[in-house]
Amino acid sequence: MIRGIKIVSIPVSDQDRALEFYTHKLGFKVATDQPMGEGKRWIELTIPGADTSLSLFTPPGQEDRIGGFQGMTFWCDDVVATASAMRAKGVELAAEPRKEPWGHMAIFKDPDGNEFVFSSR
Repeated sequence: MIRGIKIVSIPVSDQDRALEFYTHKLGFKVATDQPMGEGKRWIELTIPGADTSLSLFTPPGQEDRIGGFQGMTFWCDDVVATASAMRAKGVELAAEPRKEPWGHMAIFKDPDGNEFVFSSR
């Protein structure tokens, strides 16, 4: 039976720029960075304390997935503090923190315009 999510891909247009953003601005760690043919690399990142990995990779023919809202939500302990820390590092927020009936949430953008919700657990 399925036991969890191992890797979620984030579609990016420039792997070097994305790697810089996700490691230096969001604090993710590089688990793997290796050649994958034709000038592409398999870049796998971990989030300290999390089990799921992220890959900065766009499969050929899937370039139309780059940019816009991505169906993935990150969690944090404090949305307001996380948003403030992101802003201080130059991360663009697409939606400021707000309280919803189910908890607090906000949305950030990466350099490709991918938008991700982050919320409190």
